[in-house]
Amino acid sequence: MTTARDLLLVSLDVTTRRPVEQGDLSLALAGAELLDLADAEVLTLDGDRIVPGLPRALDDRQLTEAAAALARQTPYESVEDWLWRRGRGLYAAYLAALETDGGVTRQHRRWIPLSTGRTAVADSPERRRAVERWASGEPVLTGLAAAARLRDEPPEEFADRTGDAVVTVLAAVDDAVTELAGVRQRRSIEDAAFDNVWRGQ
Repeated sequence: MTTARDLLLVSLDVTTRRPVEQGDLSLALAGAELLDLADAEVLTLDGDRIVPGLPRALDDRQLTEAAAALARQTPYESVEDWLWRRGRGLYAAYLAALETDGGVTRQHRRWIPLSTGRTAVADSPERRRAVERWASGEPVLTGLAAAARLRDEPPEEFADRTGDAVVTVLAAVDDAVTELAGVRQRRSIEDAAFDNVWRGQ
């Protein structure tokens, strides 16, 4: 079990006031990977720089991929750069792996045979552990969820219950999600303006 998988399971299992954007969750998943790799002593953070350590055997396939993706040349990669590079398409990759492992299922509608259906979380020890971690308010998971806008509290509310590395990652995820929201808003305005031109307005 990893924080990233816990975060994905919670995002699929918890009712929120608004749907969470896949891009936001991808950034938070990349942040979760960093924190799990730091816990496994595969890396350390020097300020906002990711300093890789010696390669180690890890039990999780995706965490192994994340460790292999670490930049090992100086100057080392910043947390922000990692989030954008590693986060690209990460939600889809984690969802596909979870589906392969039987952690989620697709609920198909019989009258729409080509429909991909709604994703349902399978009842499993992994899911129960993630929900228990969520319900307990564990600060790393809830802080990442807040940064991904799964929770209404600002992620800095969890800072006093965590270490410096967690604070650094949560702040970077929060900044990246805010930046991504700005990009979406600009695109929406541009698309609306383009539609108005075509309508002759």
